[in-house]
Amino acid sequence: MKETSYIPQATINRLPAYYRYLMSLDAAGLTRVSSGEIAKAVQVDSATIRRDFSYFGALGKRGYGYEVQSLLTFLTKILNQDKLTKVALIGLGNLGNALLNYQFHKSNNTRIAVAFDVKEEVVDTIQAGVPVYHIDKLVQQLELLKIEIAILTVPGDQAQAVTDQLVASGIKGILNFSPVPLVTPEKVRVQNVNLTHELQTLIYFLDLYQ
Repeated sequence: MKETSYIPQATINRLPAYYRYLMSLDAAGLTRVSSGEIAKAVQVDSATIRRDFSYFGALGKRGYGYEVQSLLTFLTKILNQDKLTKVALIGLGNLGNALLNYQFHKSNNTRIAVAFDVKEEVVDTIQAGVPVYHIDKLVQQLELLKIEIAILTVPGDQAQAVTDQLVASGIKGILNFSPVPLVTPEKVRVQNVNLTHELQTLIYFLDLYQ
C-alpha cells in the first residue's frame, strides 16, 4: 500500500461513504461492484472513485470491478473499523445530547465512552449509558481511560479553554462543533464541523441547479 501522506484530503473524506455503501452490499450478499455502481450510490463520479482507490494500489480489475469483501476488508483496516475507538464528548447541550444518543455502534466501532459538562443536573449521572463527569475531571478521566479523540460541542467562549485541557490530557484529535477556530499544537488534529457553512453550501448548490 502507498504511504497515506501522499493521499489527498478529499480522498480521505470520501472513504467513509464508500465504506458504508460496501457494508450495505455485503449485508445484501453481493460479491462484486463496479465503480459506476459506487458512483451512483455515493454521488461521486466513477473516474474520481477509481482515482481514489488507485492511491492505495491495485484494488480492482479493469472490466471486472471490485470484490466487495476484499474492498470492505481493506477499508475496514484503513478506517480503523477493526478495533474499538473510544471517544469523549465535551458539552451536553442540544447538539451534545443528540450526538450522545446517536447509535454509533450500528455503523462502526466508535463509542462515546465518557462525557463532560458543568450542569449539576447531569454531572455524576449516566446519560444514554455514558457516565457524565464535571469538566474539572476532564484531564484525569481522559488519561485514565486512555482516550485520544474528543468531540467538542461547547459554546465558543469556552472552546479554547476546554481545548487547552484536552491537549494537556494527551488528546490527539478533536472534532470541533464550536463556532470558533481552535489553537492547538501541530501534533493535535482538529476537524471543524460548521453546520451553518454546510447548510449554506447546500443551499448554494440547490439554487445553482434549479
